[in-house]
Amino acid sequence: MKHILLVIVLSVVLLGCSDKKDSTTPSKSEKVAVADLSAGKTFIEQKCTGCHGLDGKSAAPAIPHLAGQRESYLLAALMAYKNGHRTHAALKDMAEHMSDADARNVAAYYAGLSPVASAPVKDAQLESPYEKGKKLSAACAKCHGADGNSKTPGIPSLAGQQPRYFVVALHEYLDRERKKSPMHTMLPGLGKLDMENLALYFASQTRVPHPTPSFGDPAAGEPLSAVCGGCHGSHGVSTDSATPSLAGQDPSYLVDAIKAYRTTRKRESMRLYITGLSDKDIQNIAAFYAIQKSKPAEKGETIVQDLTEKCERCHSVKIDNPAMTVPKINGQDRDYLIMALRAYRDDKRESTTMHKMSLPYSDSIIESIASYYANQPSK
Repeated sequence: MKHILLVIVLSVVLLGCSDKKDSTTPSKSEKVAVADLSAGKTFIEQKCTGCHGLDGKSAAPAIPHLAGQRESYLLAALMAYKNGHRTHAALKDMAEHMSDADARNVAAYYAGLSPVASAPVKDAQLESPYEKGKKLSAACAKCHGADGNSKTPGIPSLAGQQPRYFVVALHEYLDRERKKSPMHTMLPGLGKLDMENLALYFASQTRVPHPTPSFGDPAAGEPLSAVCGGCHGSHGVSTDSATPSLAGQDPSYLVDAIKAYRTTRKRESMRLYITGLSDKDIQNIAAFYAIQKSKPAEKGETIVQDLTEKCERCHSVKIDNPAMTVPKINGQDRDYLIMALRAYRDDKRESTTMHKMSLPYSDSIIESIASYYANQPSK
């Protein structure tokens, strides 16, 4: 999830921001060739209407609307399927048997149609993942404190924790990989998106440093923490969404957690390091990290706004350049946007820029961005 946020897509219509020119970009001869709209309509009637309709409207969820899409983008998308840069068995087979003229005619026909009139997506969850997580966090406050700042020795603070690590930890409790606790009875009711929303909320809170604990020596723990810093960051402030921050954490919890790597917790690199530490060393390390100043790992309150502002740099409806090979995404099918964003994130669709932008983001964030754009007026 680290450093939030996203963008969106097509099955023959969606994201293609690219930081380099590639074989999906129409050639110069293709750009100047005149399209035959009648021939394009005939081809569509024979091959495309089952999914995209003659009017360019999606026939089912997860299929993109094509009407009014940029011609250059549609042509580039078809070439991407033809060249194997996008994976979809039916589209790849069809594109491979299309001539350059067929592709040009189809793209021109759909581009010339009026965009599909966008209507509010039924049951669209436009509430931000942060707000959803905040509501769910009420059930955690009894043990972990308001906003995730624990005041009970042995109970970890959740505030400021890295989100991917948080979700992994929840699954470890679910899978009984961590010792039995009240967590085992609370977690089965949480779905995947619930966990991600909780993680984003807590990641966005500020962890309050603990006072100097009654055990251990922070000064003695600092040099022992040098090895820890390679993964957990300077003074325990992690910069990796999958690695926990230790700064400001409850010292008793840290002692128990560190010792658990000797026995029950499954991290070979941690086990090898912990084996060489005495109980006193572990107490000193915990004392050092407990008094360090932490910071929020995310900015969940503004994440949707921040991400859409990034998307607008390329996908804004105000950008009126028919030669752009970047798709319009306002009013696009929500399920398709989700599918495309996940494909970029998981490196299943080629685009260096899109992969880098979407890589950190959870499904809950992707779905929120997709809902936002699906509910925007198409133009």
